[in-house]
Amino acid sequence: MKERYLRIDRQGQTYRIQCEGEWTLYRTDRIDRSLRKLKLPGCRNCTVDFSGVREFDSAGMLLLQELEERLKSMECPYEIRGLDEKQRKILELLRHSDLRSPLPKRREHLLYRIGRATVAELSVVRDFFTFVGELSAAFLRLLAHPANFRFRETVYHIEKSGFDALFIIALTSILVGLVIAYQSLVQLSQFGADIYVVDAIGIAITRELGPMITAIVIAGRSASSYAAEIGTMKLTEEINAMRTMGFDPFYFLVIPRIVALIVAMPLVIFFADITGILGGMIATKAQVDLSFSFFLQRLQEVLSAKHYILGIVKGPFFAVIIAATGCFHGFRVTNDTESIGIETTASVVHAIFFVIACDALFSVIFTELGW
Repeated sequence: MKERYLRIDRQGQTYRIQCEGEWTLYRTDRIDRSLRKLKLPGCRNCTVDFSGVREFDSAGMLLLQELEERLKSMECPYEIRGLDEKQRKILELLRHSDLRSPLPKRREHLLYRIGRATVAELSVVRDFFTFVGELSAAFLRLLAHPANFRFRETVYHIEKSGFDALFIIALTSILVGLVIAYQSLVQLSQFGADIYVVDAIGIAITRELGPMITAIVIAGRSASSYAAEIGTMKLTEEINAMRTMGFDPFYFLVIPRIVALIVAMPLVIFFADITGILGGMIATKAQVDLSFSFFLQRLQEVLSAKHYILGIVKGPFFAVIIAATGCFHGFRVTNDTESIGIETTASVVHAIFFVIACDALFSVIFTELGW
């Protein structure tokens, strides 16, 4: 039998509304439909009896208040009966509270914003150390069981992160070589020292700019790719499914990407050194008509293997920073699509920042060691 919540009795122009049943949050839809159908034609007086309500909560009191509003809109005088002391207190509280006006917006002072930002950054640092700990444990387990290494996935990521980036790295390195050559020749030609442009190009590119440009390009490509891929897998609960089936996500998702970038980065840096020097050669030939053979001869005299090795040594460190940062932000994605964009952007920004900071640290160490 369908439960009724409003029973209406009429005697002439006098109405009596008997409220019945349970006026609770779980019945609001049904009671609201009954209130919308309420019509009292020719009403001169109305009595609302709430004594028949077996159970109520704050939602029920709101519905009773809506009933009052409907009676007022009909210009029908009314009287509410059957309320106990507790119900009357709740109804009076609702009557004196303006539920339509928005709550005042809390003013956030400078110290509050600084504290909130600090707490948010500290939570990121805490999560990062947790990620590094889990990654280290996964590497140790892999050393104990090398058969678990995902060789095929690693080769795939070497191709995606290294080989597929060669074109953009070549283009960027050639342009950097051109810029260095032109800017150096502007200054050196004033002193008749055009030949020293070879020294500037060779040392600057192999020691600093080649590794740096390569790391920045790879960070823009790979860190964002890793964060987006892992973040999407987390959003679609594929990572939870892997854990449910007993697979370690670090074996399948993180370690292959890090190892692939460690292998690919020195090779890509070597390629960037060659193309950067080639760009410098082209600019030197166009600007001061310095032949390619003389350029290469001078380069062999001034560019020692030390500068090249110091640039290549940075590659694995940059690779770990870029891959770990991208994977870390991928695991930080929450259950909404907006967080994918936020974490992907953060992965690129943080990867580039840490790469530059690491390069600065290497510069200080190499200078102090006299290298």
